Amino acid sequence: MTTLFGIKNCDTIKKAKKWLDTHQVDYQFHDYRVDGISQQWLEHTVSQLGWELILNTRGTTFRQLSAEQKENLDEHKAIALMLEYPAMIKRPILSFQDSWYVGFKDNQYQEIFS
Repeated sequence: MTTLFGIKNCDTIKKAKKWLDTHQVDYQFHDYRVDGISQQWLEHTVSQLGWELILNTRGTTFRQLSAEQKENLDEHKAIALMLEYPAMIKRPILSFQDSWYVGFKDNQYQEIFS
């Protein structure tokens, strides 16, 4: 099963969904805000990709954190922040055939689904 994780109103998610639809890839969409995320899912995703890769430090949500919240970030603290603020999880995250991918690029998806 192919699953695309993200937030439905994200422009990059819209591009990824359009690509998958155009190429007739059967997938399930999991919206962080609507469907929620569990600590178990997040810990598994971090084990596959690393917290540094999936924590979006460029987004508004992260930038609005206090200096104390951003201080001494480690895996445990990053997971807690992402559980509290799912918008801080980079998107999309794609799960396909036991492999995990972050972001969307046309050529990357071509390679994944070829």
